[in-house]
Amino acid sequence: MPSALVTGGAGFIGSHLVDRLLGEGWEVTVLDNFSTGNFENIKQAFKTGRLKIIIGDAKIIDLSGELESIDYVFHMAANPDVREITPSVHFQENISATFNILECSRKIGAKFFVFASSSTVYGDALKLPTPEDYGPLKPISLYGAAKLAAEGLVSSYCYTFGMTGVSFRLANIVGPRLTHGVIYDFINKLRENPKRLEILGDGTQKKSYVWIEDCVEAMFHVVKRFKDSRYEVYNIGSEDWVTVSEIADMTIELMGLKNVEKVFTGGVNGGRGWIGDVKLMNLDISKIRSTGWKPKYTSKEAVKLAIEARLRELGLKP
Repeated sequence: MPSALVTGGAGFIGSHLVDRLLGEGWEVTVLDNFSTGNFENIKQAFKTGRLKIIIGDAKIIDLSGELESIDYVFHMAANPDVREITPSVHFQENISATFNILECSRKIGAKFFVFASSSTVYGDALKLPTPEDYGPLKPISLYGAAKLAAEGLVSSYCYTFGMTGVSFRLANIVGPRLTHGVIYDFINKLRENPKRLEILGDGTQKKSYVWIEDCVEAMFHVVKRFKDSRYEVYNIGSEDWVTVSEIADMTIELMGLKNVEKVFTGGVNGGRGWIGDVKLMNLDISKIRSTGWKPKYTSKEAVKLAIEARLRELGLKP
């Protein structure tokens, strides 16, 4: 069976990917510094006997001393906070870390490199849904800029050093183990005050959401079928979208609350939640659909499932 390194493997997307790879019989090594990752996310996976854990920093670690060889590298580690506006954080955690993991992959002879990129690389796209060949790409957040820079590094390593790779531009991924984002924030706020919900922006921000299992299946589907190319980019999204105000209503309803006052902050730059918030995001997924994959769940279904999953994690729903 193939071997895989998953950076950030104790995090939200990474841990679900680890579960899937182990379920397919792969040998898996997780690299995580556990700054945001949680051992509980991979506790059950560790019991398979086919999971190795390396506690280390993706920015500086030398994996040649830890791994003799690896077939696939899934680089999921990153600072996930789109709202972070400290430039050095994104440079170090999302660019330097990607460079170092690429160097490690080159040295240990990895054959295939998978990078978790983001829909934020498109910025305020003038074409919606947005295809992979849309351009010029003009990120409006430091997070999006760092992801785009990292994509460039992955592409260059594939063409320069004979690796094969793919960057997945992800819509908003939601599901169990989620630790940030609008669903997570809304539930926390409503637990603190079940009569009032503050909503960043004007509520009309509209985006696509993807259930975590759909996301992992999309990645696995492409990797298994990848051929005749050195490097590719794929969008992973859904074919509908939902507003922030609608998510607020869904959260209130699923928490069984009544007469909740929704308070909109008004936001910045035309109703955005924060500086760098892409107000409208809907990805064209025709390229990945042509490979035979499509999401099982719509954006609204994914959001509903994610709210219910978070409430179960908190013991607020059976």
